[in-house]
Amino acid sequence: MIVDFSLLIEKQPAGDCVVLFKGQQSIINNSQSRTLEPDALSFVDSHAHLEMEQFNGDREAVFQRARDAGVESIVAIGSGTGPGSLDCGIQLAEGHEFVYATIGIHPHEAKLATDADFAELEQLAKRPKVIAWGEIGLDYFYDHSPRDVQRQVFTRQMELAREAKLPIVIHCRPSNNSENAWDDTIQMLRDHWSTSGLGGILHCFTGDWKHAKPAVDMGFYVSFAGNISFPKAENIRESAKQMPLERILIETDSPFLAPIPHRGKRNEPAFVVNTAEVVGQLHGMSQEEMGRKTAENFYTLFPQTRNRNGR
Repeated sequence: MIVDFSLLIEKQPAGDCVVLFKGQQSIINNSQSRTLEPDALSFVDSHAHLEMEQFNGDREAVFQRARDAGVESIVAIGSGTGPGSLDCGIQLAEGHEFVYATIGIHPHEAKLATDADFAELEQLAKRPKVIAWGEIGLDYFYDHSPRDVQRQVFTRQMELAREAKLPIVIHCRPSNNSENAWDDTIQMLRDHWSTSGLGGILHCFTGDWKHAKPAVDMGFYVSFAGNISFPKAENIRESAKQMPLERILIETDSPFLAPIPHRGKRNEPAFVVNTAEVVGQLHGMSQEEMGRKTAENFYTLFPQTRNRNGR
């Protein structure tokens, strides 16, 4: 994946961090982070890029910290750096019982996709730890691939995911001050996916409720990442408030978008508990309650993962 890392990870002073919501204030102290009891808590990180080089030095420790924080399941996203790395999520999932994988070609790398890559994806979709196809979709912000090519590759992958009976994980980012990618994504889902009955996830949601609702009506879940905790992310919090509880998921999008109080650091799955806290506050729930609710939502979307976690 080609990402301008500086846009996603920002420096943040240590100490007390203040998260301002409309009409409320939450203070999170870095020095008073709690040790969570895994037996009493359950969290799912529904989207993490743990194959990336930022984790090469301590990947196993990252997994252990997640488990210690009460994270039951992690989804390792398998889009990697595009063709040539499409099994990266599977490699992680097959080595860890609580990790699951996706496969797919990100819109950034759409221009690199070949028929051979699609044939490889068809075979990878049969691997037992693969639970979804993604992340796929449209990115009109960076435009690393021509938009017409992005749409072609998105359509092709929806067709393949339908054949494989896998839900899809959507990446959607419009250009500045525009809804263009949302308009195209929703229309393409209506045209090519709505009748599949498979649903999916709107990953790292940053849109408004009007963008989420058509997808929710088509069976999608909406996943919120650490940027929901950023002071200027009022629109994301407003969307989360309007989202039906039964359709909310949480994620880290590691190594990007670390939530307050970790903003400016490399993100990792253990930090999903901080996102659960923020989303929970928006719905009048505790961190633990939101963790359990979003975990249950995840197991509803992916019932094949339920028994593996004793659910």
